[in-house]
Amino acid sequence: MLVATPMAAEYGAGSDNSGPWMWCDPAMGHRVSPLTGCREMVKLQCVGSQVPEVVLRDCCQQLAGIANDWCRCHDLGSMLDSVYQELGAREGTEVFPGCRKEVMKLTAASVPEVCKVPIPNPSGYKAGVCYWAAYPDA
Repeated sequence: MLVATPMAAEYGAGSDNSGPWMWCDPAMGHRVSPLTGCREMVKLQCVGSQVPEVVLRDCCQQLAGIANDWCRCHDLGSMLDSVYQELGAREGTEVFPGCRKEVMKLTAASVPEVCKVPIPNPSGYKAGVCYWAAYPDA
């Protein structure tokens, strides 16, 4: 699971996991979106294929449908983790032929920017790019 410990530290989150991102936890009632359209888009982009307009539209609509801005990157991270687990990807390995794990991670992190969907930017990382892209072990 992708963890935002640098962001949590910046916002003074204690062991009670308090902060605006805590609402993204399924235990707090957040239904994690599977982001199936984004999953397909990220896979296509990772191997350098053209993304059909319908796939792009589906992904952007699914991401925009996540009401809490703080949960958009969380759900993208969960989607990415599920792809890695499903395909048995390890650090530095190919997720599938022609797509390395670090490329897929950066591709997924930039989905909010591609879709022009707002996300919080607490760490000062590039606007529109999920904060966990800046951390190699995330």
